Amino acid sequence: QVQLVESGGGLVQAGESLKLSCAASGMIVSAMGWYRQAPGKQRELVARIISGGSTVYADSVKGRFTISTANVRNTVYLQMNSLKPEDTAVYYCWALRGRDVYWGQGTQVTVSS
Repeated sequence: QVQLVESGGGLVQAGESLKLSCAASGMIVSAMGWYRQAPGKQRELVARIISGGSTVYADSVKGRFTISTANVRNTVYLQMNSLKPEDTAVYYCWALRGRDVYWGQGTQVTVSS
């Protein structure tokens, strides 16, 4: 069983930055990433990274957000720059192992205008 522990959410003003962290424990995973869900909206992909280093970003965050992994395996970061009010959401860490998908508990990011 994989457990995901997130940290780094908070309240910032538009234009500021935040960095989210997620550590997966229990098993080695093949891909990790971040999704987000705003009130009244569906959960959507923010960014993903696979074990080989390839990344995928939502168009809305390209050029502002960067996903990366640490030297310690199974840890993923999301550096969020130039935050906008529309980035306000609960951000969920995501991990893939084989065909099994795992989710973190979510961390709130609120961007005020």
